[in-house]
Formats: sequence, C-alpha cells, structure tokens
Amino acid sequence: MTAVTDLPRVAGRTEILRNLVPQTLIQTRRLLVRWRRDPVTMVQSLGFPALLLVMINTVLGHQVSAFSGANALYGSVPMVTLVGVMSGSLAGAITLGRERDAGLLARLWVLPVHRASGLLARIVAEAVRIVACTVVLFAAGMALGFRFHEGIPAAFGLLGVPVLYGLGFATLVTAAAVFTAKSALVEVISLGSSLMMFFSTGFVPLTAYPGWAQPIVKHQPMSYAIEAMRGLSLGGPVRAPLLATVAWSVAAVLVFAVPAVVGYNRASRV
Repeated sequence: MTAVTDLPRVAGRTEILRNLVPQTLIQTRRLLVRWRRDPVTMVQSLGFPALLLVMINTVLGHQVSAFSGANALYGSVPMVTLVGVMSGSLAGAITLGRERDAGLLARLWVLPVHRASGLLARIVAEAVRIVACTVVLFAAGMALGFRFHEGIPAAFGLLGVPVLYGLGFATLVTAAAVFTAKSALVEVISLGSSLMMFFSTGFVPLTAYPGWAQPIVKHQPMSYAIEAMRGLSLGGPVRAPLLATVAWSVAAVLVFAVPAVVGYNRASRV
C-alpha cells in the first residue's frame, strides 16, 4: 500500500530530473549568447590574452629560448591560455553580479524550472567557453610557431588541462562573486591572477627566479598546469604535474562548491 501511494511522488521526481537537462541546455545557450555579445567578456577571454602572447613572444621570446634551450612558446602559450581562462571567469563573475543586481536571478528563481539548472548551466557554459578560448589561443600560438610534437591524443589531453584548471578557478570565482562587491572582486582576483602569471614557469624558467621564490613558483597551481601542458606538447614529465593540477582543481571545487551553491541560492532569492 505504501509503495502505491509513493508512486506519484516518484513520478514527480522523475519528471523533475527529466526536465533538468533541457532546462540546463536552454540556460547554457542563454549565457553563451550573452557572453558572445558582451565586449568585455570577449576582450578579457580572447583579445587581451592573444595580444599578451604576441607581446611576450616579441619582447622575451628570444631571451627565454636562449636561456632555457627550448622554444619559449611552449611555456608562454600554456601560460597565456590559462590567463585567458582566468580572465574569462572573472568576466563571467561580473556578468553574474549584474544579473543579481538587475533581479534576473530572482525572476528565474520563481519560474517553474529546476533549481539546479541555473548553476549547472553556468558550469557547462564555462566549460564550453574555456574550450573555445583554448582553441583560439592555440591557433594564435601555432601562427607564432607552437606545434603539437606528441601527437593527436596528447593534443586532446592538452586541451583538457585548461578545462580542468578553469573549472576549479571558476568555482572559486563564483563563490566570491555571490558574496563580494564587484569592484573588490575585480581588483583582488586581477591582482592574484597577475601575480600567478609573473611567478610561474611559463613566464621564465624556474632557475631564473631567486632561490627564495623558486618553491613558490614551482608549487603554485598555474605552474603545474603549464608544466603538464608543456609535456603534452613538447615532451617531458606529464604525470606528476598533471596529478598536481588535478589535486589543485579538485580541492578548489570541494572547498568552494558549497559556498557557491549557497551564495547563488541566496542571491536568487533577493
């Protein structure tokens, strides 16, 4: 008898889960279209990193190549790709803040849609944006001389590293965006991203840094991702830096996922 009375409840839950995928895809498309039409997002995700890559290669490329004995592009292309990932996540966080302030999140909250679809859509849209930006920046690097020496399977693995790194970083940024004022968020995260870039093995080789700075540079998450991408493109160690990148990214998701969900729900009900 109990099983019979529970059938409507089970059917209702099944219907809700069945609606989650199409509703998430619809909101994902909305976010991608909005980002594509937003000049700030496009500049921060593509324009600034592409220009940065050309500038770094022009100013430091020859000196770094001579110092390290390998083409500097195999450090600068991964580094600039990750900078694009972080810059795009920051632009997405600004968009989230605008939607919260405009009341759009609150209007979506009262619609008959799955509660998880909004946040899941942002995760999916972030992954799509990262892949698109990575492909564009790799194309810019190839125009300068970057090549995939380890073959097609390694190239796909190379594409996956920024996605992994970016999702962890995006979780952190989303959690900060729903609890912090936009101006403070931009300043703090921009400063942190710049410091990570300049103190990474993609900017100059590890041995070029002072002795006190080398442990910091070596073990920060951006350097691990760069070394994994260098190994997948040029050759060299891959397993250790890739596992470290996975550890950093998973740790960021585990630490900031709950605050991101709680903050997003709270912002949606304002």
